Amino acid sequence: MGYLSDFATYVTQQKHLAPLTVKGYCGDVRDFLHFLREHRVPLEKCNHAVLRSYLGRVLECGCSKTTLARRIASLRCFFRYLTEQHVSGALSLSSVRSPRFRKRLPLFLEEREMNKLLAAVEHGDDFYTCRDRAVLELLYATGMRIAELVALDVSDIRWSEEVVKVCGKRSKERLLPLGRYALRSLRRYLELRSTRAEPDEQALFLNRWGRRMSDRGMRKRIKLQLERANLDPRASAHTLRHSFATHLVNRGADLRSVQELLGHERLATTQVYTHVTPRRLKEVYQRAHPRA
Repeated sequence: MGYLSDFATYVTQQKHLAPLTVKGYCGDVRDFLHFLREHRVPLEKCNHAVLRSYLGRVLECGCSKTTLARRIASLRCFFRYLTEQHVSGALSLSSVRSPRFRKRLPLFLEEREMNKLLAAVEHGDDFYTCRDRAVLELLYATGMRIAELVALDVSDIRWSEEVVKVCGKRSKERLLPLGRYALRSLRRYLELRSTRAEPDEQALFLNRWGRRMSDRGMRKRIKLQLERANLDPRASAHTLRHSFATHLVNRGADLRSVQELLGHERLATTQVYTHVTPRRLKEVYQRAHPRA
């Protein structure tokens, strides 16, 4: 397992991958190494036939094409690491192609649904309600990732500039503007936070014990609020990020700006938000067609 722990350090410190990506990559590599042990194949003797056998078993277990693609990406990164470490027999996966699959349009909430969600947490002045309201307003105002949200410290809110400093993937920082609704919710929450926080706690969002909320805990609370608002059961915490981007594009924001706000490295990643909703398509048709 020495390779695995060193690989985790490599993707964290040298590749600067996000914690969830590191966790996924390491889990995939762990599963692959377990497969090699089961079949008594030393890592140094692994060849493309063994790799194909492993990927075939992944498919037999009912994994989706998306999962298979991530497994290939994980192993490609792992064998690249082994090559850099001059491990003899390290495979090159440059010829191994990821499966093609049809990308789905991201699930998002309509503006009226977002208003319904935010209105559902308007009432109540207890700590948990004010915290959840601030969380939802901040997510919708900035489109940040959940991992970025839970990593925020109180000092990351720059009140005079009305922006928040976010540390994204590969440790890249960006400043995101805050709307008046998010600022108002944050101020109210911080009044109550001071009564809960441990003396040395810098985290912005706290759990019941006065410590930083976990990624899992944050997702659970957001899912609870989505269910209470009786919205699409498939909606999740990440749906708010999709809603943020979709609403900006629908209202005329240029893709480059949205790319910067989302922290995407490639514009192609942002282009998925150029999808046109049936409602908006109908509005354009009604305005433009002479016999609409």
